Amino acid sequence: MTGVFAASTHCHLQGSSTVAMAVTQVDGVVPHSRHNAKLAQRTAAWKPGILPFLIPFTLLLAFGLWSYSPSRTPLSWALSIVWSLPVVGVLVGIQGAWLIRRRIKRSVNMVPPAPVEQDFLIVLVPTIGRHDTYPALERSVLSYVEHLPEWFPYMRVDVLTEEGCEAAADIDRLATVHPLIRVVTVPKAYATANGTRFKARANHYAHELRIAEGEALDDVWVLHMDDDTGVGPDTSAALAQFINRQRRAGPDEAKHMAQGILTYPRESAVNMFTWLADAVRPADDIARFRALTGMGTPVAGVHGELLVLRASIEATIGWDFGPKAIVEDAQLALTFCRLYPGRSDWFNGRCYGASPATAKDFVKQRDRWAWGLVALCFNRTIPLRYRWFLAICVATWILGPLQHIGAVLLFGWLINDMNTSPVTQSVVILWALNFAYVIWTYWEGLRLNAVASTSGRRKWWEPIVVVALIPVFSVMEGLGGFKGFLRFVRREENKFVVIAKPV
Repeated sequence: MTGVFAASTHCHLQGSSTVAMAVTQVDGVVPHSRHNAKLAQRTAAWKPGILPFLIPFTLLLAFGLWSYSPSRTPLSWALSIVWSLPVVGVLVGIQGAWLIRRRIKRSVNMVPPAPVEQDFLIVLVPTIGRHDTYPALERSVLSYVEHLPEWFPYMRVDVLTEEGCEAAADIDRLATVHPLIRVVTVPKAYATANGTRFKARANHYAHELRIAEGEALDDVWVLHMDDDTGVGPDTSAALAQFINRQRRAGPDEAKHMAQGILTYPRESAVNMFTWLADAVRPADDIARFRALTGMGTPVAGVHGELLVLRASIEATIGWDFGPKAIVEDAQLALTFCRLYPGRSDWFNGRCYGASPATAKDFVKQRDRWAWGLVALCFNRTIPLRYRWFLAICVATWILGPLQHIGAVLLFGWLINDMNTSPVTQSVVILWALNFAYVIWTYWEGLRLNAVASTSGRRKWWEPIVVVALIPVFSVMEGLGGFKGFLRFVRREENKFVVIAKPV
C-alpha cells in the first residue's frame, strides 16, 4: 500500500514520510497588509446582535395576537403543526448566539493566540480539478500559505486531486509556487472497501495516506477546506488559539474536532442576488452549529470547510461510508457523536468562500445537500438519538414550498378559507419566534458577510432588500430541499454535483 501511495503523490517536500521530516519550517512572519489588519480588528469586535431578533419578534407577536381569529379548520390544524415545527431548531440557534456573546464577554480572560509550536497542521483541500474550478482553488491555496504559517510554523497544504483531472497541469504548477504545497493524486483504480465514491472516496484516500506515512497522530491536525474557500489573519489566529487550548486541557478534557464560521465576502460574489440569498449560511454557523458542535455533540452535522479534526481521531472513523454518501461531512459528524460524545468545539474564526454564480446553481447546491441529508436521516446504522434533530430540521426544509405563505394563501383561496390563525392563540408565540428568527438569520448573516468584505460594512440598502426578499429566498431554499427529497423517494442514482466556483 505504501508503494501505491508514494507513486501517486507529487510531493514538493523533501525528506522521509514521517511528520518530523515531512515538515517545512517557515522562518519569519508574513507581514499583514493594512486590509488584513482592519479585517482582523473587525472580526474581533463582532458579536451577534440582539435587537434584530427582539424587534421583529415583538412586532410579529403583537400583530399575531391582535389579528388572531379562532379557527379549527383542517388548514388551521395543518399550519399549527408545520409552522411550529421549526421551533426546536430555533431555540437551539438562539442558544448558540447567546453562547457566542458569553464567550466574547469572557474572552478578556482567555490566553491570547500564540504560535502552535508542538503540533503539525495539514490543510486538506480536495478539488475535482476542472478548469472552471481552478481559479478559485488557486485563490484559496495561496491564502493558506499567506496567512497560516505565521501561527503554524509546522504545516503542509495537501491539494487532493483525481488522476487525469483536466486542470492537473495548472495544479502541479501551483504546487511549485510555495514549498508548503504538495499535490496528492487519487489513482483512478483506487477503491475503498465499502465502495465509497465522490469526495468521500478522495478524503478516505488521504486518510489512508496519512496512516501509511505515520501522520495519524494525536499532535497532527487536519484542517478540511473546500477548493473555493480561503482563510484570513483571523482564521489562523483563532485556529492556533483553539489547538493550543487543547494541549493545555490534557488528554481527558481536550477536544478532537472544531468548526468555525463560513462567510462570503462581497468581492468574491459574481451575483448580488445569490450573495444576499446565502446570508443565511454564516448565520447558521453562529447559531445551530455553535450550540451543538460547540457543546460537544454535532448532531446537526458540520460543513466541509474550516473543519479541523485530530488526525488520530479521523483515523478511527475514516470516510468509507459507502456508495450512497454525498454529504460525507454530516455523516462524519454523526459518527463522531457516537464515538466521541462531548469532544467537539467551535472557534470564532472565519473562512472566506463564494456564493453560487447563478440562482440555478444555488438550487442545484441545495438539491444535493437535501438529497444526501434525507438519506442520512433514514440511515439506520446511525442511532436514532443522533438523527432525530437533523430529521426535524430536514423535514422543515423539504416542506418549505408547501408551507410558504404564498402557497398557503393560494390554497386558502381555493378552498374559500382565508383564516390562517392557529387552533389556539398560544401558538402565535411560537410562530412569532420562528419568523423573527428567520429575519435575524438573514440580517445577521448579511452583517457577517459585510464584515468579511473589503469595506467592512453593509450598504444602506442591503439590509432592507435582504429582508424584503426572504419570501423569494425561502422559495429557492425550499425548492432545492423538495427536489432533493423527490430524488431520494425515486431512488435515483447518487450524483455529487459540483457547481462552478466563482473566483
